[in-house]
Amino acid sequence: MTVARLKASLLVLPLIVFLGLFFVWPLWMMIATSVQGGTVRLAFPATAVAIAQWNGDGLPSPEVQAALIQDLRAEVAQEVFGDAVRSLNSQQAGFRTLLPRTVTALRNAANDPAPKLEGIDPRWSQPPFWLALKRGMPPYTDANLLAAVDLKRGDDGTIAHVAPDMAVNRAIMLRTFIIAAQVTLACAAIGLPFAMLAASLVGWKRNLLLLAVLLPLWTSLLVRTAAWMILLQDQGLINQTLKALGLIDASLPLIYNRTGVLIAMTHVLLPFMVLPIYASLIAIPRNLMPAAAALGARPLQAFRHVLLPLAMPGLLSGSLLVFMVALGYYITPALTGGAGDQMISSVIAFYATGTANWGMAGALGLFLLVPTTVLYIVYGRLSRTPLVQA
Repeated sequence: MTVARLKASLLVLPLIVFLGLFFVWPLWMMIATSVQGGTVRLAFPATAVAIAQWNGDGLPSPEVQAALIQDLRAEVAQEVFGDAVRSLNSQQAGFRTLLPRTVTALRNAANDPAPKLEGIDPRWSQPPFWLALKRGMPPYTDANLLAAVDLKRGDDGTIAHVAPDMAVNRAIMLRTFIIAAQVTLACAAIGLPFAMLAASLVGWKRNLLLLAVLLPLWTSLLVRTAAWMILLQDQGLINQTLKALGLIDASLPLIYNRTGVLIAMTHVLLPFMVLPIYASLIAIPRNLMPAAAALGARPLQAFRHVLLPLAMPGLLSGSLLVFMVALGYYITPALTGGAGDQMISSVIAFYATGTANWGMAGALGLFLLVPTTVLYIVYGRLSRTPLVQA
């Protein structure tokens, strides 16, 4: 490698470091956390060795139970023990009370022969608790990935659906995609004519329209969402105006429901649709539409066969941007939506900050990352087709 080429490589080194630290490393950590086990093994090392010999039939041998008693009597960092309890409780409900109760009983009898586990709590005589303990021992697990789509690994190792009252993730994931699609369609319906109008004007009129799009983009997301909370209230400006015009007698339910979510998210994400479309339209020669009209095309025909195909790259870019950003929205649905309008990001926030279950948070984040990556690849292929390039 020549000195000149080495110097050129050093110029892009900061960019490579930046991408590695702020893009690749966080994504890798999210993927690794979603499949990482070992929290139970870390809290119960002797049990991990002993229970590996158990085939899962009936109850484990006395040696396994003795190893568990040894681990429960040993001093373990509270954080490590808490992580193990949360991990086990996510697989088998009841561990959150079972383990602390057993630890207290064993440590109170530290100077005496250890009592039998079944005598401390009858749940130790139930195989599902031991099977959950065995499943929690491997350093890597698919439990979080399966739980993210309401599946679990049964006692015999097969994959099964979770109980209907526990199956919520797939419904929330589907709701997230539906809301993102609805917001994308709404942004396209508003953004395309807005961008066409802005591209057709010149001078201060065009600048005014562009400023109307850019100004909200420069404002805090929280401020914009709070403004919509005020406007959409029963006694807000919109309902008051409609009543003053005599269009309605009672206030419309515009907030804390799906309507509020769609209105607020569409407004917040509209610039991501308008700007790519405007960039495509501004590059189209102005004489094409008059030429189509001169050749006998009606306005709708000229729009459909001339303007729309040329604007399609911008429309696809805007749709992709809006849809991918909408998938991860958290603040706006949380403040303007109801209980049935929360998106998957709310569930991720609950696992990350409410229960410190980083594995589930990473698994749900992974299921958002995969479709987003696929959409980006699909768009890359579509943008090379003759239809889009026409």
